[in-house]
Amino acid sequence: MCGGEPDGATGMQRLRGRVVKGGCAEGEALVSSVPIGFLGGVDPETGVVTEADHPLEGESVAGRVLVFPTGKGSTVGSYTLYRMARNGVAPAAMINAEADPVVAVGAIISEIPMVDQVDISLLRTGDWVRVEDGFIRVQRGGAGTLPSATNSPRPRRAT
Repeated sequence: MCGGEPDGATGMQRLRGRVVKGGCAEGEALVSSVPIGFLGGVDPETGVVTEADHPLEGESVAGRVLVFPTGKGSTVGSYTLYRMARNGVAPAAMINAEADPVVAVGAIISEIPMVDQVDISLLRTGDWVRVEDGFIRVQRGGAGTLPSATNSPRPRRAT
C-alpha cells in the first residue's frame, strides 16, 4: 500500500480499472479529454506537453496522475515515456479509458503504474488520486487531502 490510508476515509470516490502495469502511486490529477501522443507531443527532457492546440499544452505531467482517453501516434512514444522516466519527469501513474499498446508498453518498461477501462469523466484536474493496482481512490479538492502515511502535499511515486 502506498501511503497507509485508513479504511474509513470520508469524501473519497473509489473507482476500479483493469491493471495494465501494476504498482502504487499517487499525485494530483492532470486530465485531458483528448488522446495524447508522447513522441513530439511531450518533451522528454521536461515532461511538458508541447503538442500545439492540445488542451494540456504547456502543462507538466511530471509526478502527476495523467488521465486521458487513449494514446495516439508513433510506436516511439513508448521510448519517449521511458526517457521521461529516466529523466525524472514521467507521470506518477496513468489512467485511460482504453489503453493504447504504445502507451501500455511505455508504462511497463518505465515502471509507471497504469490502469484502463475507467470512466475518466469522473476525474478532474486537481483531484488527488491514488492508483494501487486496479483500485483508484479520488479525493476532490487537490493535493494533500487524501490521507497518507506522510500526509505529503507533493505528488510522489511509491516503490
